[in-house]
Amino acid sequence: MNILEEISLNLQQGKAKIVKELVQKAIDEGISAEKILEEGLLAGMSIIGEKFKNNEIYVPDVLIAARAMNAGSELLKPLLASSGVKAKGKVVLGTVKGDLHDIGKNLVRMMMEGKGLEVIDLGIDVPTEKFVNAAIENQAQIIACSALLTTTMGEMKNVVEAAKKAGIRDNVAIMVGGAPVNENFCKNIGADVYKPDAASAADAAVELCKALQ
Repeated sequence: MNILEEISLNLQQGKAKIVKELVQKAIDEGISAEKILEEGLLAGMSIIGEKFKNNEIYVPDVLIAARAMNAGSELLKPLLASSGVKAKGKVVLGTVKGDLHDIGKNLVRMMMEGKGLEVIDLGIDVPTEKFVNAAIENQAQIIACSALLTTTMGEMKNVVEAAKKAGIRDNVAIMVGGAPVNENFCKNIGADVYKPDAASAADAAVELCKALQ
């Protein structure tokens, strides 16, 4: 097994310390940061994403794999920046105003980062303007809104309207998700994409970023 496969395998098993050591070893061996990221860390997270989508693993497994990925990517970040490697796209993510739930949102962030996207996580209880301003400031391709309460779902429509008003609607895709949200609701409020789980949302985000770049 080569070192990149070892990184992927240990990441899937959530072994953060070993992943960090292997990433350092790969750097020392002269393997490019981009290759380590793509064929080691992201390859491992991709498998985790698929398994999660198929209910073969559960939230705690994703969390420990993401922790291992972060341990490895910390070493790569300065190298990727200096070699001019850009993220595959930028996503502004948050739970809408009035809603304090973040487990689903955090999973989506991990899956998106696991696909090589840069995620600007605004946290919970995020006002409409903050989504739009962050998308403008960061030149993001996607605004992704999460809600777990039927009472806060309506905020997503406000985000769509605010993006139109700000004149960014043509350049920014809006993704929605969360337990009470469905495809019909997504269409009715004029959003672009609804996905029922974090792994599918990450796949869709990558495709959207490709289309919008």
